[in-house]
Amino acid sequence: MKVVLTEFVTLDGVSQGPGSPTEDTTDGFTRGGWLVPYIDEMFVRRTAEWLQRADGLLLGRRTYDAFARDWPQITDPDDPYTATMNALPKYVVSTTLTEGAWHPTTVVRSIADVEQLKQQPGAELQIHSSARLGNALLKAGLVDQVRLAVAPTVIGAGRRLFEHPGDAAGLRLTSQDATPSGLLLLEYETVGAAPVAEYEGVTAFV
Repeated sequence: MKVVLTEFVTLDGVSQGPGSPTEDTTDGFTRGGWLVPYIDEMFVRRTAEWLQRADGLLLGRRTYDAFARDWPQITDPDDPYTATMNALPKYVVSTTLTEGAWHPTTVVRSIADVEQLKQQPGAELQIHSSARLGNALLKAGLVDQVRLAVAPTVIGAGRRLFEHPGDAAGLRLTSQDATPSGLLLLEYETVGAAPVAEYEGVTAFV
């Protein structure tokens, strides 16, 4: 399976609390809910399509606990995400959790265990939220694709997606789109180390 990091971020890279001011108030964060004003039909359709590609969810402990609390409570039969989220196999990376209440759940202990999961047949093992886990796996070279929905807002506070220490990673843009509300929907493939070069003038590129 491919490991795919799927995240909602602001223009200044914040991934914390996209859905509600009370979704994640860790470290006193009060500026959540920044994605909601930009949700439109195209965003829902495309992100639902992304989710349909998953054969499993790979989550950190904090995200898993929040998702396990909230997703089973959604009963709207027309919600395009709920049935899939609740039915997919969940893999939670944790050294303290012994079992999960959001079935079906498997607890994995280490990055080495994730590497073994990648060897299983299937299309995609998707990371949703779980920025620290995503960063650790990107550093370990285990992330194959990155999908971002970028909101046209700068909020100036909160936990950023790629703020954790790690090696420089190169990405290749494979798909780009903009929704009517202004969200950018971007898909990248990882290409190993980030390339660098020294600028030698415009003529070097033409």
